[in-house]
Amino acid sequence: MFEALSDRFDGIFARIKGKGKLREEDVDETLREIRLALLEADVNFQVVKNLVARIRERVVGIEVSQALNPAQQVIKIVNEELVESLGGETIKISYASKPPTVVLMAGLQGSGKTTNSAKLARWFKAQGRNPLLVGADLQRPAAVQQLRTLAEQVGVPVYSADDEIVAGGQGDPVDVAKACIDEARRLGKDVVIVDTAGRLAIDAELMEQVRQISEATAPDYTFLVVDAMTGQDAVTVAESFNETLALDGVILTKLDGDARGGAALSVKEVVGKPIAFASTGEKLDDFDLFHPDRLAGRILGMGDVLTLIEKAESVYEEKEAEAAAQKLMEGQFTFDDFLDQMAQIKKMGSISSLLGMMPGIPKEVKNVNIDDKELNRIEGMIHSMTRAERNDPTIIDGSRRARIAEGSGTDVGQVSQLVKQFMEMQKMIKSMPGMGNRVAKRKKKKGKKGGGRVTPKGPATVPSGKQGFTLPGLDG
Repeated sequence: MFEALSDRFDGIFARIKGKGKLREEDVDETLREIRLALLEADVNFQVVKNLVARIRERVVGIEVSQALNPAQQVIKIVNEELVESLGGETIKISYASKPPTVVLMAGLQGSGKTTNSAKLARWFKAQGRNPLLVGADLQRPAAVQQLRTLAEQVGVPVYSADDEIVAGGQGDPVDVAKACIDEARRLGKDVVIVDTAGRLAIDAELMEQVRQISEATAPDYTFLVVDAMTGQDAVTVAESFNETLALDGVILTKLDGDARGGAALSVKEVVGKPIAFASTGEKLDDFDLFHPDRLAGRILGMGDVLTLIEKAESVYEEKEAEAAAQKLMEGQFTFDDFLDQMAQIKKMGSISSLLGMMPGIPKEVKNVNIDDKELNRIEGMIHSMTRAERNDPTIIDGSRRARIAEGSGTDVGQVSQLVKQFMEMQKMIKSMPGMGNRVAKRKKKKGKKGGGRVTPKGPATVPSGKQGFTLPGLDG
């Protein structure tokens, strides 16, 4: 999502970056282009009007900065106003003084409500909480079963009506909602997530049922799940639900799709409620708090380093990172190490999504359709190698390459290319300052002084908002 909008902004700012001074007509042209770009992205007309007006007011009164040129100052202003339109800041979840904290999930059928209930349960569990999922969608017989299947994957229990009652369509979702709080306390659960029924469209029956469930559970948070692919319709749905439920926030799904992004940029200003969480994929871990500043940065091509760091934090164990750093410091890097690194990267998400978070990556690279199956093909070739071949690729001759190709379903040329590129990477690692040669010299020097264990220089800490995450620093 937002690729088209991001490309438009990239083109707009490219035209003013080379100017030492912005004339009034330059400002008018830039704002006109921004307005068109936002409207084409399906952003609400009134939101576009307000956003452009705020940018114009600040640009007109711009003061000369010693650190930034006029174009950079304009980009800074646009970034700040985009952040404001997206909600300003990340929602902070607080918990009830007397557990459980109750979260009510509402939305239309097909918005991803049940799946995102499970994703939210996984998120709470990652925060150290003990959630209980409640299946209050008794109109769709498959809904409760779907919730149970997903809950099993995240290791969270489900409370609902008996299977026979659900299958017969006789259950009362309000009764389930009334009983779930006592059940949560009995089980010692401190968070309750209630998955309610949806409809294909808003109607009086849907609104009355969800209102009664809300009344029965007195939720601490009421989240509306909306599909970002529906564009401005998502904002209209949010307005209607907010009139009945007094929403606390919106969970925006399918942000990894090819929608133009109008819903994300419109919902806060139109509905007055922030985007609380964002779902960026089909996997249960493709879900997190919504960060307006990070999304604004991605829209403007500035990347999203903090999210990239957090993804790395979630998959890299500290001991594993230290061991990998030690090997690199000693100039050692085998095919087995390469496999380990590939496995960690795959846990972080698709290559295309990771590239989108990196600042300074050309759009030509970001827009390349990278098939993640390519990683599987490389893994297949490495797994077809013997232990000795993985440790020393120089022994891989013609006959060995033919065997590896046959075992991995590839051809000899592909194996040759992999081996060649890997050996070049090994040479590069060994030649880097602080790697193999320098460590060897330190070992020799320490040996003359009576020995001692060689350890890598302390890792370079990366500010990420969390404690304990480091990136291995080069020996200096």
